[in-house]
Amino acid sequence: MEISGVISAIVIGVVIGVLGRLVVPGRQHIGVLLTILVGIVAALLGSAIAAVFGVADTDGPDWIEWFIQIGLAAVGVAALDRARRPQR
Repeated sequence: MEISGVISAIVIGVVIGVLGRLVVPGRQHIGVLLTILVGIVAALLGSAIAAVFGVADTDGPDWIEWFIQIGLAAVGVAALDRARRPQR
């Protein structure tokens, strides 16, 4: 992967992480860096899943791929938030 690919993965990861965080209701107890990390992982996994199902490259915007990535980011944010909450 070239440097431009890494930079675009980070930028897309930031966007996906923020959108995933917005989907999860309530206040999350994870930081910005964890949100970005979850977004990057979700973007990479979402692209791979979309490629497996053959919806990664379509005419026009790849809406299905975006929905997969945002869904994965929301699941990741919710899981990390639940893991980091203090136990009662």
